[in-house]
Amino acid sequence: MHTPSNKLITKTGKERQSHLEVTEPAELMKFLIGAIPSKSRNDIKSLLAHHQISVGNEVITQYNYPLEIGQQVVVNWTKVLIEKQPEGLNIVFEDLHIIIIEKQAGLLSIATATEKEQTAYSILSEHVKKRDPKNKIFVLHRLDRETSGVMMFAKSEKVQQLLQNAWKEVVLERSYVAVVEGLVTKEQGTITSWLTESKAFIMYSSRTPNAGQKAVTHYQVLQKNKNYSLLEVKLETGRKNQIRVHMKEIGHSVIGDKKYGATKHPIGRLGLHARVLAFKHPITGEDIRYETDIPKEFLNLFSQ
Repeated sequence: MHTPSNKLITKTGKERQSHLEVTEPAELMKFLIGAIPSKSRNDIKSLLAHHQISVGNEVITQYNYPLEIGQQVVVNWTKVLIEKQPEGLNIVFEDLHIIIIEKQAGLLSIATATEKEQTAYSILSEHVKKRDPKNKIFVLHRLDRETSGVMMFAKSEKVQQLLQNAWKEVVLERSYVAVVEGLVTKEQGTITSWLTESKAFIMYSSRTPNAGQKAVTHYQVLQKNKNYSLLEVKLETGRKNQIRVHMKEIGHSVIGDKKYGATKHPIGRLGLHARVLAFKHPITGEDIRYETDIPKEFLNLFSQ
């Protein structure tokens, strides 16, 4: 049996990592027990549970994850990841430059002029300040209050600027899953229109070129029945309420979306979830992809 190369790389006091090379196929748990003999099985379970193990830039928590020869397993020894997860969101990836969270439906991304309640931003801000009062986070994009899913924040103004200035080039994929009303007969399609916002903060769609901000949405049907359709939706542009407006436009409003024409409210929340965020890391240049599960309440509508 080959011994995995257990090279400890210390970049800064804040970021201590072990990079382990996979030399033969194995399940992750068995590999880690062999590679880190100083740690007990429970210690390793704890590392997995606290998102401290990643394989090829993806955080892995499942102990029986199959490893292949040549892969790199990174153990993040920093204690920051063994904190209690903040209420209302899960931190799914974090390094010195960015934080990726999974936001629950019902939580505002950032405060508005009229609403000053708890937001993903304020919860996360408080969370990083517990480590060091000088720590800050910076907004990169937002999700509607009723939309759940993946969001990214920067940990410095420099990283925020780098990402915002090259957002189109840096973000490789942003895809959502949406449950919409009715049976979508066209298996895939692209919706292009120009969006404008009314004084009542409702977005309107027009097919007249340049009558507002151009918005392009691609969709594909994943599952359907006579009442609902589950779509994968990819954004080419990220306009406010874009998916919701475009779904209304094709006659299939997102479930629970009264603002944009929905009449059905079967799961007590909006049927929209930001599922995938893939991007080029602004500092390391690595490709990072984070994918979340499709919410169970979405899938339950198709299991009958």
